[in-house]
Amino acid sequence: AVVSNAEYGDCGSLLTPDREDMTEEESFEYLPHTDPATFVAEFQKSTSADNKIKFHTGTTTLGFKFKEGVIIAVDSRATAGSYIASQTVKKVIEINPYLLGTMAGGAADCSFWERLLAKQCRIYQLRNRERISVAAASKILSNMVYQYKGMGLSMGTMVCGWDKRGPGLYYVDSDGQRTTNYMFSVGLDLLTLMVSWILVTVTKCQ
Repeated sequence: AVVSNAEYGDCGSLLTPDREDMTEEESFEYLPHTDPATFVAEFQKSTSADNKIKFHTGTTTLGFKFKEGVIIAVDSRATAGSYIASQTVKKVIEINPYLLGTMAGGAADCSFWERLLAKQCRIYQLRNRERISVAAASKILSNMVYQYKGMGLSMGTMVCGWDKRGPGLYYVDSDGQRTTNYMFSVGLDLLTLMVSWILVTVTKCQ
């Protein structure tokens, strides 16, 4: 999913690391491995118990904010314990044409709260005669779920989109925690933890 500034002008091309007009914060470093599958396979076939990696199934959602917009990437598998319930779940939820939410955790929780957020965003637009900002939408979601903190909700979502201030990317979880950054990895499996570690490492190296 890609959210860009289509309403305000040309979408432009996606940013690449060799663009001269990119700031340090907007650039992404490539990993030193051109083929991730081959790199991971080396560890999966390792005879050493310390080096062997066994991937567990689960949700992986990624979000990247750059100058021209936001890119969201998600998987499509839903599991119930060890049972694979579906391979075609839509984990990107449209809040409005310029706002997207992602699903990680309990499918029912994510779906319900983001649908409720869509309703609140529409009410805001009718009252104020302008679209809600990404920051305000994420704050509304955070305030709503915070009231149910400790009551068993399971939700880790990214709220992203485009408003008059440009691209926005926020992380909100079921405890009401809300934070912003220019890249996130959210999910429930070992692969997500590895991706998170890679993103943190790349960020520190910049």
